[in-house]
Amino acid sequence: MKNLCAAITAIIIYSLLPPISFAEELRVGDFSNSDIGSWEEKSFSGKTEYALGTLNDTVVLKAESRGTASGLFKNIEVDLNNYPYLNWSWRIENRLTTEDEQVKSGDDYAARVYIIIDGGYLPWRTRALNYAWANNTQKYDVWPNAFAGKNAMMVAIRNKNDSTATWYHEKRNVLNDLREILGEEQTTIDAIAIMTDTDNNQDAAVAYYGDIYFSEE
Repeated sequence: MKNLCAAITAIIIYSLLPPISFAEELRVGDFSNSDIGSWEEKSFSGKTEYALGTLNDTVVLKAESRGTASGLFKNIEVDLNNYPYLNWSWRIENRLTTEDEQVKSGDDYAARVYIIIDGGYLPWRTRALNYAWANNTQKYDVWPNAFAGKNAMMVAIRNKNDSTATWYHEKRNVLNDLREILGEEQTTIDAIAIMTDTDNNQDAAVAYYGDIYFSEE
């Protein structure tokens, strides 16, 4: 009898508790609040200059590359079952002269945002999905990175037909993209990165990144 009463009491108490819910957004790049401290720089060829600044009365991240290639990375585990959508805003101030992004000599991008799946003790198993502001590649084309092959798949979100000095707001279902592009039933990611690079063509680029976040829908 005592056990039954205890069970009934527990059920009543549980029913009165507020339902467990997740926040609608998971902030990753909170640049508008001048938050950049948790991002780390990784250089591949020289250093692209990254700095917070104000544009149109909003704090954003400015990237300036002059024949350089470095990115900003943030280690953050994201459960895509809860937050499948990646949202970000970006703009570029000039187009690159790249002819073909799918070869090593043209592997430069005025802006890109990418997600990373860590290979752990097997670094060659690290995978990446790059959302790129391409130049000549057709919008929404998909191809293996010229240096990393199929371990880093590229997706042209914007190209030379999109306006410069104009903000664009993007949203991608990462859970679906991993399945369709990488061919993996991957439900978590381990890091996110941004990169403006011009080292292969020795070009120059200026880009701006707005806030980056994951959302439920």
